[in-house]
Amino acid sequence: MRRASSLTFAAFALSSLAILFLAAPVLAQAPTATVTGVVRAATGEPLAGTAVRLLEARRATATDDAGRYRFADVRPGTHTLEVVSLGRVIERRTLTVAGGESATVDLALDSRPIDAPAIRVVLDRLKAVGSDARAAEIAGSAHYIGPEELAALPNLFDDVHDALRTVPGVYVTEEDGYGLRPNVGLRGTGSERSGKITLMEDGVLIAPAPYAAPSAYYFPVIGRMEAIEVRKGSSQIKYGPRTIGGAVNLISSPIPETFSWEAELEGGSEETGKGRARIGDSSEHFGWLAETYQARTGGFKRLDGGGETGFEVQDYLVKGRVRTAPDADLYQEFELKLHRYDEISHETYLGLTAEDFEADAFRRYAASQRDLMDAEQDQVQLRHFLRPTEALDLTTVAYRNAFQRSWYKLDAVLGEGIADVLADPAGFPEEMAILRGADSPDDALHVVDGNRSYYGAGVQTILGLRFDAGARHEAELGVRYHEDEEDRFQHADAYRMAAGKMVRTAAGAPGSASNRVSDARAWSLFVQDEIGLGRWTVSPGVRYETIDFRRTDYAGDDPRRTAPTGVRENDVSAWIPGVGVTWAWREGARLFGGVHRGFGPPGPGADRDTEPERSVNWELGAKLDRDAIAAQLVGFYSDYENILGRATLSSGDPSAEGDVFNGGAVEVAGIEAAADLDVGRLAGLGFGVPVQLAWTWTQAEFRTGFESDFEPWGTVEPGDELPYLPEHQLSGSVGIVRGPWDGRVVLQASSAMRTVAGRGPIPDGEGTDAFGVWSAQLRYAVSPWAQIQVGVENLADASYVVARRPAGARPGLPRTLMAGIRLAR
Repeated sequence: MRRASSLTFAAFALSSLAILFLAAPVLAQAPTATVTGVVRAATGEPLAGTAVRLLEARRATATDDAGRYRFADVRPGTHTLEVVSLGRVIERRTLTVAGGESATVDLALDSRPIDAPAIRVVLDRLKAVGSDARAAEIAGSAHYIGPEELAALPNLFDDVHDALRTVPGVYVTEEDGYGLRPNVGLRGTGSERSGKITLMEDGVLIAPAPYAAPSAYYFPVIGRMEAIEVRKGSSQIKYGPRTIGGAVNLISSPIPETFSWEAELEGGSEETGKGRARIGDSSEHFGWLAETYQARTGGFKRLDGGGETGFEVQDYLVKGRVRTAPDADLYQEFELKLHRYDEISHETYLGLTAEDFEADAFRRYAASQRDLMDAEQDQVQLRHFLRPTEALDLTTVAYRNAFQRSWYKLDAVLGEGIADVLADPAGFPEEMAILRGADSPDDALHVVDGNRSYYGAGVQTILGLRFDAGARHEAELGVRYHEDEEDRFQHADAYRMAAGKMVRTAAGAPGSASNRVSDARAWSLFVQDEIGLGRWTVSPGVRYETIDFRRTDYAGDDPRRTAPTGVRENDVSAWIPGVGVTWAWREGARLFGGVHRGFGPPGPGADRDTEPERSVNWELGAKLDRDAIAAQLVGFYSDYENILGRATLSSGDPSAEGDVFNGGAVEVAGIEAAADLDVGRLAGLGFGVPVQLAWTWTQAEFRTGFESDFEPWGTVEPGDELPYLPEHQLSGSVGIVRGPWDGRVVLQASSAMRTVAGRGPIPDGEGTDAFGVWSAQLRYAVSPWAQIQVGVENLADASYVVARRPAGARPGLPRTLMAGIRLAR
């Protein structure tokens, strides 16, 4: 069925390309011009994200990280260029172009009567990096994946794993092939449910309950994001509570400075479709944005007996803004952000035995036919920006996130956990037969409704201060109060298998499988200063976290929660210092290094003997950013005093109580290398040949021995390697950008990973497969406002094991094709 669907789509794609080639000469009859340039502030620095309008053509664009703008297919004649900031025209230029001409018009804002560009720069307090140019200046490892980079990825399902693989030092573990619930780690932290990184959207914690239950069962859709930022090293201690590996910040679509709209529609194999629409505008005092993202697929796995294996996602975003005039004595902005996410996905924790995977990697056992995730998330943010003086600004955000999910999924058969059965199928022949659809007695299949609700709410404020006191200072002081909660109210139903269909034989009472509430209250404070001393930049900082945890348990037969059966409270606090240093060796080249304290809280309900995760983290590296080359080489070392593991059903623990385990001392060392260059520009070819490379080498070992019930660790001896950390990771791409054509080929590769701690050769059944997956995308600009594109992921249709948790082997995405059109004005 998958083959037939792919052939149908291939015919559609080829027909589309044929029409395109026939239409292109007609569309190109009249020669047009191209207008490009750079917008700079009075100081000479490029202005990113500034609106540039071509009035007569009724077209607008925004400058990129280097302040560049570009208008293609401009009709010959006289045109007016305008630069717009904060709702006002701050520069205007008239030009005349002829057909076939390429005109360059740089716009230097020599006078700033209303200081709008300076205000625009300091409005970025909620960004972790801000731009490629800023990433090169930060005293630490920093990466910025902007709109152009995201659009160039052949990322058909907008899987954040694909985007983050382009950043060295980021580790991902696939699960469902679509990235619905990403597993992301940084510098050896472990990737389980992205629970050991600081995950943010627009500078605000976005995991369902970042302190009480950090496992990210909700992850923002990157298909609606403007950019992704990654901070590692000492520079990321301003983002917490977890400071060992680093922080990932997702930047949502901004309110445009001029009226603009965008629409995108794609379709492809496996009954897949996705659409995105965005519209917005600004005036001097008001601005607004409305956006929606919709995606669905029938799924690439084949369920025994038939049935759904895909998903449907609906995502909505609205923003509104009001502000004073840019030249007001006291400039202020208020921005309200409202977001809604709904998901229905037929996802399961039940994988395959090695033998069944070899026969058909995309099979799903009959016993997973009832598995279903039903989730929804609501987000509210109110941001206030105040700029009393040119040297002082204050950004305050009040926020609340609410997430609710019901994940109905199989967890046991004949009383045996599915992870144990899949790990030893020969030892459980009767259980395996039932999983595959054989008739069973009543109550043979145990299906848990993982009904949980979460919320996270708080207020955070950042004060920015710029001054000279023998050196240039860019200081920040931040304070946050945050509270969050995880409410588990789960039950389990029993089924029998009859003629390949599951029939419910017993219904569980609400709350009978798990009935508890975990919550956290936290205050955090950070101070960080960027001190400029000639060619040196020193960035000292310190963070303080104080957290009160509580876990309240109720009896399974007490759904009204009349009396708790136990209350466990624990608190933790930590000072987290760090310092980074950068030396401007020569123009565009910097050396940097840093050291900082790593911290990770244990969570509610932890035993008093459970220690927080602590480490000392070092990095030393070099950055190059000049002409058409940007590169970074970093060595890092993390010395854990104590590493934590959290037992969940997704990690293979059948009890799934979320208990925390101490793992003792661990050492993680590695090298990160990244390069981004345009060979075409360097060679003077007259067209672009963008090349991107990212490589990571990692060595991570336990330094102490212990025994645990935590499935990925088990019995550990000193020198054992950590699971789910590949020794080598590679991401690379090469493209050609010529006129209206833009084509890219991408390779993502990884060495095999252990799924259980150990040393030496990886035993059969205790590791993932090494893989190298090729993908490609071709785009053609039919007109200045319309573009069509065709993409293929996994060109060779490679079949490989990406994970063996929580139960059995799981495949990566097979060859998948999509084509679509994008309209923008």
